[in-house]
Amino acid sequence: MKTRLTLAFLLLFSVAVFAQNGATLTKGQPASVGMSSDALDKIDQHVQAYMDKNKLPGGSFMVAKEGKVIYNKSFGFRSSKNKQAYGEGDIWRLASMTKAVTAVSIMQLYEQGKIGLDDPVHKYIPAFKDQVVLDEFNEADSSYTTVPVEKDVTVRNLLTHTSGIVYGSFNPGKLMAVYQKFDMNVGFSHETWTTEEWINRLAKVPLAHQPGERFSYGLNMDVLGRIIEVVSGTTLDKYFKANIFDPLGMKDTYFYLPESKFDRLVGVYANLGDRWMTVEEMGRTQGTDYPKKGPRNIFAGGAGLSSTMMDYAIFINTLVSGGGDILGADALAEMSRDQMPDVINDYKPDRYQMIGSAFALGFTVYLDSPTKRSPKSPGTYEWGGYFNTKFFIDPQEQMIFVGMTQIAGFNDNTFWEDMYKLIYESIED
Repeated sequence: MKTRLTLAFLLLFSVAVFAQNGATLTKGQPASVGMSSDALDKIDQHVQAYMDKNKLPGGSFMVAKEGKVIYNKSFGFRSSKNKQAYGEGDIWRLASMTKAVTAVSIMQLYEQGKIGLDDPVHKYIPAFKDQVVLDEFNEADSSYTTVPVEKDVTVRNLLTHTSGIVYGSFNPGKLMAVYQKFDMNVGFSHETWTTEEWINRLAKVPLAHQPGERFSYGLNMDVLGRIIEVVSGTTLDKYFKANIFDPLGMKDTYFYLPESKFDRLVGVYANLGDRWMTVEEMGRTQGTDYPKKGPRNIFAGGAGLSSTMMDYAIFINTLVSGGGDILGADALAEMSRDQMPDVINDYKPDRYQMIGSAFALGFTVYLDSPTKRSPKSPGTYEWGGYFNTKFFIDPQEQMIFVGMTQIAGFNDNTFWEDMYKLIYESIED
């Protein structure tokens, strides 16, 4: 398969990408932050090897340390026709990397005293009063019984995915069947609903378990997006723009792209076995064309944003730098610490130490452990997106990473773990 490497270095040495709150990203040499150029170049070989074996169609990857972009390269093409290489201006579907923006927004309102992390959700959204939990389920006719909640779902439960709200489409069987009854297999957008209507409907779906009982990944951040709207008195897209995007100079991040930027949205690849092809080339855009379907009045705080790699890097660099003007130090510390002892009734420290990670407020947080399953520093927090995008924030090393691909059904996490090893092996001091 024909491939092409594009070195999408962003700026000249004398030019910086400025966020208006003082956080900056400048182009720098690896040696200036104690990293090896030769070692970082092994990332090229790693990506190319996957492409040569038909395991990856390409993508864009960035590492910044101490505010300096020391690795920023793109590989491959935006379609199987190999006409337009991936590059700096590409816009990628963030999917669940949207959750980090929603979490920061909630923490902004928290530090302003407008939201309490342990407040019941029904304080802000009355539809969440008197929720129920799924009890017995009859597979023959999908009927079910419920029991009352033992305690109310809280904002913290939502931030830690311990509310009992799940993704129905990710849980085949009784949970998927129940969510289908309520027409709740919504993730990115909807033709007619508003965020308010969507979340009020979701409030009526039985919880998968009692609040705080266990971690269950789901539509929690979408509920938080509605809370942001209620508390701020504006829609989620406008809140993000006024309080995060504009202050940081993020000019290419949207729920729904303006038509002038449609051509910058990259396609979503699928592996056909002997080759890669985008779903757009196959004429199967349903489920991937939502960034071009605006304006709409529904904003998915858990999955709806699209952005450039640089915009997202600016955002997470603000966090690794201490929060800048968008988030204070105390709120940032609360957001990025291990929350599991506070919310999981049967929390077992040995189990989390064994697997090397726990959950903070909106992110996985890596914990130091004897098994040392990751090269990342303790306290590194991270997440990814459905279309195979990744990021991490390492406060100890003052380092961030953003990786952008657009793939439906990529399950090879070894690709990312091996890349992280190469990044950390590049640190010389």
